[in-house]
Amino acid sequence: MAQPDVSVIIGAYEAMPYLIECLASVEAQTIDPTRVEVIAVDDGSTDGTGEYLEEFAERAPMHVLVIRQENSGGPSGPRNVGLGKATGRYVFFLDADDRLGPEALERMVDMADRAGTDVVLGKVEGVNRSAPKSMWGKTVERTDVFSSNIKFTLSAQKLFRRALLDQHGMRFDESLFTGEDALFTMEAYLRADGVSVIADHTCYYLVGRDDGKHVTKSGSYTLRFDSARALMELIAELVPAGGRRDQLMVRPFLVTLLPQFGPKYLTDSEEIRRHKFELAKPLMDTYWTEGVARRLKVHERLRLHLVAEQRPELLPDVVKFVKAKKQAAALLERKGRRVYLVYPHFRDRAAGVPDSVYLAEPREARAFPGYREGGVDTFMRRAVRKARRVLTSREVRHAA
Repeated sequence: MAQPDVSVIIGAYEAMPYLIECLASVEAQTIDPTRVEVIAVDDGSTDGTGEYLEEFAERAPMHVLVIRQENSGGPSGPRNVGLGKATGRYVFFLDADDRLGPEALERMVDMADRAGTDVVLGKVEGVNRSAPKSMWGKTVERTDVFSSNIKFTLSAQKLFRRALLDQHGMRFDESLFTGEDALFTMEAYLRADGVSVIADHTCYYLVGRDDGKHVTKSGSYTLRFDSARALMELIAELVPAGGRRDQLMVRPFLVTLLPQFGPKYLTDSEEIRRHKFELAKPLMDTYWTEGVARRLKVHERLRLHLVAEQRPELLPDVVKFVKAKKQAAALLERKGRRVYLVYPHFRDRAAGVPDSVYLAEPREARAFPGYREGGVDTFMRRAVRKARRVLTSREVRHAA
């Protein structure tokens, strides 16, 4: 048998009836069935998932390998088992409760072959749940994690060149019970020789389960801190300190850490609040920088600043303000070149939060009438022009 172009790896646990549409979407793919292999791992299901996979294997036009094992406790184990059996040039991880879009595999394989890239992102749409949106502005044959918004989609449902994964011994971290796909995908982005984005065709449907059992909705808050720590450590290991690292660190701070200090925080017990601050402290001490802070909106930066400074007594007022979806008043200074957003504790001497925490960066400040962008640059340009005039007048006098 010739080497398949793509190995579709499906980890399945208690996936009925969603598995029916999932497998139908695989069977309906336009790519030649001889170019595809399916490796399905039943992770100890008791609802007929394993039996349905075996039925599918008997009738499917492509080669299907079904592996049945005892429950591993998370998605990483089945994916690693499947990856160990894969023989395709590329691998694609398909969750058993989701489904592929029409022509998805053909389009993604063609893109990877044409562009020579190691990772391909196909446009994702949500069904009864939200899906990432900011990276689908346009189709791009070759980009990277620093030149696009792909850091905000770290799910594993991408096309990966298997040689890349094998070269670096990449596998899913089975010690993590949430965020394991973020770790895997970020490493692939950073090690890849180029990433492609297909934005003009839906390749993947992310399905929200009616029973609420989707893995991303489960797990205690401590697992989120484990996930954030792992991703921060990976970024620090592979990217030198500086602007590029700060750019990537925005992702774990904004997506994983900050929600622990959002509306849910208001209903947490005092014990859990203390524990969250304790768990956050080493992460803030090690990875929170001015460069990360500057890339956030004011209310995001303010909350994380209070966490970094270990000021739990100030945080609830800010969270309540944000939860109420109030628009903070804008205070314009320096003839409109500075915009401060008046969130709680602004210029409160007792609180002692620096003004710089409330200072809106241009992308946020532009929404407010009266803002004049480029204050510092404008000042510097005027100073340079003045210096030139002085030098020119001196030269004229000397010449005379």
